[in-house]
Amino acid sequence: MTQSADILLSVDGLTTRFFTDEGVSYAVEDVSFAIPRSRTLALVGESGCGKTVTALSILRLIPDPPGRIVAGSVRLGATDLLRLPEDEMRRVRGNRISMVFQEPMTSLNPVFTIGDQILEAVVLHKKVGREEATRQTVAMLHKVGIPDPESRIREYPHQMSGGMRQRVMIAMALVCGPELVIADEPTTALDVTIQAQILDLLRSLQADIGMSILLITHDLGVVAEIAHHVCVMYAGRIVEEADVQELFDNPLHPYTVGLFRSRPSLEHRGPLAAIPGTVPSPLAIPPGCPFHPRCPLSDGAKCAADRPPLETHAAGHTAACWYAGRVAEMRTRGEPLYK
Repeated sequence: MTQSADILLSVDGLTTRFFTDEGVSYAVEDVSFAIPRSRTLALVGESGCGKTVTALSILRLIPDPPGRIVAGSVRLGATDLLRLPEDEMRRVRGNRISMVFQEPMTSLNPVFTIGDQILEAVVLHKKVGREEATRQTVAMLHKVGIPDPESRIREYPHQMSGGMRQRVMIAMALVCGPELVIADEPTTALDVTIQAQILDLLRSLQADIGMSILLITHDLGVVAEIAHHVCVMYAGRIVEEADVQELFDNPLHPYTVGLFRSRPSLEHRGPLAAIPGTVPSPLAIPPGCPFHPRCPLSDGAKCAADRPPLETHAAGHTAACWYAGRVAEMRTRGEPLYK
C-alpha cells in the first residue's frame, strides 16, 4: 500500500490469530485499509466479524498467548507500529492513538474518581504537574459537555449516567490530543437521544481538533451520520469497501445488502428482516466464500470452493463476491435479493 502524505493510518495485510486448545482461531485475515487525516472510517459488521480484534491489533493489545499478529503492517504516518519496541508503543497508546471502549461502566475503574483516571493519562504522556493536569482535565470535560466539571472530577463513575460516563471516556481519549481515536461501538448502550448527542460531539471535536476516527459499529444509521468511508467485515475479512454515499446507493455484496435490509425504518411495519444463519466461528471458517452458507446467491459449487478476491467495481468501490454484478442488476430491476 502506498503511503500518501494525507494518510494518517495505513493497515496492510493485517492477520491476527489465536492459538487455542480447540484449534487456530482465524480472527483477522489479510485486512487492509487507510484512514486520511481528519476523516472517519467505519468498520461495519455483526458481532464476531473481527472488528474489535482489528482495533486491538492496531494498538498491539492482543493477549499473547493465545493471540498473535502473524502478518501485515500498521503504519501511523511513517512509523510501523508492529515493529516498535514495547516501551515506545506505550508512548503511542493514549497519546497519538487512543480508544473509546464499548461499555464505559466496565471500562472506568469504580474505585477511582473520574478526575484521577483522566489525570493519569495527562501526567504520564504530557509530563506536567498535577495542578496543570487538573486544569487540562477540567477543560476537556467542559469541551465534551460535562456540566460543572470542577466539581464532577471528584465524582465516581457510579454517580454519573450512561451518557455522562461515555462523555468521560471520550474526554479521557482526547485529553492528550491524539491524531487517531478508535471508537468501539461508542453509542451501543445509549438511548437514541444521548446517541445523537455523542455523535454530534464526535463530529464537532473532529472539526475542532482535526483528529481521525476509526469507528467500529454494527449500526448503519451511525455510519450514515458520521463516517466518510466504510469497510464491511465478515468472518475476519473485509468483503466490501466504499465511500459512504456510494455504499448506501450501490451495495454490491449480498452481506452488505442483508445488513441494509435488517435496518428498522419508518416505512416498515412488520417484523425486522434478518440474514439467515449466524456468523461462523473463527475456529471453523467455511472454505470458499465464508458467507456462502447464508447467501441467497450461492451456487453451492464455485462459492463453496473458491474464495473471491476484493475486486474494484467502481472508483474506490471494491467487493469480494463472485456475483457482485448480479447484485447490481437485481437492484436495477427492483428485484429483492432476499425473499
